[in-house]
Amino acid sequence: MKSYRKELWFETKSRREFICITPQIQQCLRESDIQEGLVLVNAMHITASVFINDNESGLHDDFEKWLEKLAPEKPYHQYAHNGAEDNADAHLKRTIMGREVVVAVTAGKLDFGPWEEIFYGEFDGKRRKRVLVKIIGD
Repeated sequence: MKSYRKELWFETKSRREFICITPQIQQCLRESDIQEGLVLVNAMHITASVFINDNESGLHDDFEKWLEKLAPEKPYHQYAHNGAEDNADAHLKRTIMGREVVVAVTAGKLDFGPWEEIFYGEFDGKRRKRVLVKIIGD
């Protein structure tokens, strides 16, 4: 069995952003030369997320509105965590959207369902954060 590991780095211009990272993951899969196996993609920061869904801007707007209703950024004083930082909402949003995804690799390709793409979700941006890509298989 082969193993491949790579870190992808992101620095968003805004506090919250969704980035389609499927092309980067496909490139990692090509670099790994693994034909059958599994790809793990996970956010290495507790205020960022990796998830799978449709690459449709209206849906991304819906995510933003829904997450803001569930865990509004302001007022900052509503959260016990906020003190030295003002990012409690980002921690909660990450919990909702998830830490990682696992995708099957079949015949050297990501084995997706219709419309599936991998996204990096940033909830406390404007600084460098990383995503781990780990691929195992043959």
